Amino acid sequence: MKQQIILGIETSCDETAVAIVKDGREILSNVVSSQIESHKRFGGVVPEIASRHHVEQLTIVLEEALQQAGVTFKEIDAIAVTEGPGLVGALLIGVNAAKAISFSQSIPLVGVHHIAGHIYANRFISEFTFPLLTLVVSGGHTELVLMKEHGSFEVIGETRDDAAGEAYDKVARTLDLPYPGGPHIDRLAQTGQPSINLPRAWLEPDSYDFSFSGLKSAVINTLHNAKQRGEEIKPEDLAASFQESVIEVLVTKTKRAAKNYGVKQVLLAGGVAANKGLRSQLVEAFKDETGVELVIPPLSLCTDNAAMIAAAGSVSFAKGKTSPLDLNANPGLPLTSF
Repeated sequence: MKQQIILGIETSCDETAVAIVKDGREILSNVVSSQIESHKRFGGVVPEIASRHHVEQLTIVLEEALQQAGVTFKEIDAIAVTEGPGLVGALLIGVNAAKAISFSQSIPLVGVHHIAGHIYANRFISEFTFPLLTLVVSGGHTELVLMKEHGSFEVIGETRDDAAGEAYDKVARTLDLPYPGGPHIDRLAQTGQPSINLPRAWLEPDSYDFSFSGLKSAVINTLHNAKQRGEEIKPEDLAASFQESVIEVLVTKTKRAAKNYGVKQVLLAGGVAANKGLRSQLVEAFKDETGVELVIPPLSLCTDNAAMIAAAGSVSFAKGKTSPLDLNANPGLPLTSF
């Protein structure tokens, strides 16, 4: 049986990434050029700067990925590229590069949803067993996604306001921590005590939706009120209290959904999946759950990368789904089954 070789391209935000993946589960190369240092002084990603960096780096990263994998364009079966969601200017760089290669080399093109990519990063760790549930936690997304077969996505819960990653970054700015804020909050939380009472947004009793806007506001108000009273709050205790509130809601709803839907696997996906507190609490929550496998990807596959896009694209391509050469970037692309 012929091996399937997929080239993946990811440029949805501030990482320029290209990867080569064999048969959807074996990484031959996964090259990522990060822009964190360029955006750090602005306290967040500047879309125009991100787009320019993608233009400068994409060809270099592409050549490196091909060289590391030891393959040529003639051996590539399909090109998978992030179609959306993301920053429209950044997405356009990757999409247009993919279309140019597809046209010039006569290689099929496959548009991929960014979150589908994050979910499929877990397939490098363990083969999927259906039905499965994924907790997606990233800068712009907090979702519970049910899958009953490959390429089938049912969002059973999502954020109604701020995603968990957004809340982390905003709280980090309030504590004068550098960008990106999430890892700094996580590290600070490890040294503090969750001694400050902060709210948990459970919403309706049977809801799997999330809300972190009120928690973010509560942290800001706690700091401001303490300053007005001349009291000092230890940043590490506030970070620990904030993180405990976020993780308790995420883990509790994930565990309840896993039980109610009778899933065989629970996956963790997205940039915030790198959070040590979240990873350890999920392991603790599912350690006694028989018949449910918890899959957590390594840190290198939590943040944006192209191997995950190739992995999702591999399944889509195997199902006969390809994209036309007029494929366009779609910053608001919904997660739909393929």
